[in-house]
Amino acid sequence: MTWVLASTSPRRKQLFAQAGFSIADFSFEQVAPDIDETPFENELAADYVTRLAIEKAQAGLTLAQVFPNPKVLGSDTSVVLNGAILGKPVDPQDAKRILQQLSGNTHQVMTAVAITNGQHTVSRLCITDVTFNQLTDAEIHAYIETQEPMDKAGAYGIQAIGGCFVAEIKGSYSAVVGLPLVETRQLMQQIQQV
Repeated sequence: MTWVLASTSPRRKQLFAQAGFSIADFSFEQVAPDIDETPFENELAADYVTRLAIEKAQAGLTLAQVFPNPKVLGSDTSVVLNGAILGKPVDPQDAKRILQQLSGNTHQVMTAVAITNGQHTVSRLCITDVTFNQLTDAEIHAYIETQEPMDKAGAYGIQAIGGCFVAEIKGSYSAVVGLPLVETRQLMQQIQQV
């Protein structure tokens, strides 16, 4: 049996390694699934995130057939404000717009995890409330200059400089980073029993 992470994210790689700490001789391979991440018309954010996690796991399973008895984990994270998904910024102006929207407000970070072995697929959705401080234009500009927001959903990374803006979180910190540890461990145990 081979655990496989269907992601090239260094943050997810680190968190998945943590999640497997109590499994004897735990190790995993990585594959890079390529799926269409376009939301369906009128698709709710929670449904979108869950669907993408499942699709990534399934696409990863196809890539993981070179490994014996693969169990593949896919995950997706979206930043959601008032029901609207705030994706990765397309340019610095878009990053500024997103950060201005988050400033002084509470948003949700939705992270879904799915694990499949080809016969069974299990999934969980984790929703964390994140409250931002009020940001000045100077803070937003300085943050964009670091380039950190440019490859992050919602234009920030809580585990790095972006954490300076977070006044409060209610829920799973690791889910905001990219993989909810408690829920991931539960799914790993569940898929081992089927």
